[in-house]
Amino acid sequence: MPPLPVPVILVHRDQPERLLDTIDAFRAQDVPVVITVVDNGSARAPAVEAADVTVVLAGSNLGFGPAANIGYRRFLADPDAGEWVVLAPHDALPEPTCLSNVLSVLAQHSRAGLACADVGDGATPVVDPYFGGILVPARTGEGWEPVGHPHGTLMFARRACLDEVGIFDERYFAYCEEADLALRARAAGWECGLVRGAMVKNPHISSTSAAIDYLQLRNTLLLVRDHSGRYHTFIRFCIALWQLAAGSLAPRRRGPYWHPEGRLRGLADFLRGRFGPPPPDLLARR
Repeated sequence: MPPLPVPVILVHRDQPERLLDTIDAFRAQDVPVVITVVDNGSARAPAVEAADVTVVLAGSNLGFGPAANIGYRRFLADPDAGEWVVLAPHDALPEPTCLSNVLSVLAQHSRAGLACADVGDGATPVVDPYFGGILVPARTGEGWEPVGHPHGTLMFARRACLDEVGIFDERYFAYCEEADLALRARAAGWECGLVRGAMVKNPHISSTSAAIDYLQLRNTLLLVRDHSGRYHTFIRFCIALWQLAAGSLAPRRRGPYWHPEGRLRGLADFLRGRFGPPPPDLLARR
C-alpha cells in the first residue's frame, strides 16, 4: 500500500514566482506530498490549482500565524490526513530528502510534538525568559537536537500535539508565534527538536524593516509576559528602551531591521494591549 502523502501548508502573499519554485521543491521530495496554499490577500490569487495543490483564499493579509491556522484547521478536521503536517512560507526551498529525513528521525521520538528542518546557520533556537526566542551555537551536528522552539522556515507539527495545546495564538500576527506554541507544547510534556542535516533554504525577507522591528519587539514582550511574568517583562522593556537609545547614538549597536519609529510604536502598542496586525503605514515603510 503506498504511503499517505504528507500534508504541506504554504502561506503565500504576492510572490507567485517564488511560490511556484517552492511547490516544485516540495513535489521533488522523495515522499509524496499534498499541498494547501493559503493565500494571504494577494493582489491576484495564485494560479497553482492542481491535483496535488489546493488554494484557500484568506481574503486579506491575516499574518503568518493566522493564515497558517487556516491550514491547520483543515488538517485537524480530516482524521485521514495523517499524523504530521508541514508548514512553510512561500519561499522555503527544501532539499529533496528533507521531509523523509525529518520523518525518519521523528519516528524515533514518540513524544515529539513540534520539529523543524535545518537552515544551515549552525544555530539552535532557544527561549530566554527575558529575551524570548534567540539563537545559540548548535550543540549537535547530525540528527535530533532538542530546541526551545522550532523555526517557521519548515516546521512539522504532530496532530495529537495540536489537538492538545491548540494552534497559533493569532495575537502575534507574525514572529514569536512558534515560540509561544512550543512553550505551550513543552508545558504539556511534548518535545521540540531540530533535525540537523534535513536542509531547507529561505533566502528572502519580504516584510519591511519597520514592520519587522515593530512585530519582533512587541511580540517578544507579549511572549515574555505570558510565559515568564511581569518582572521579566519589566526588565525586558527597560532593556528595549536602553537598546533604542544606544542604537540611536551608536549605529554599530543596531540590529539588522533597525527602525526607531517601529520600535517606539511596538513598545506603545504593547503597553496599550494592541496586538494583531502592525499599523498599516509601517507595512509600507523601509
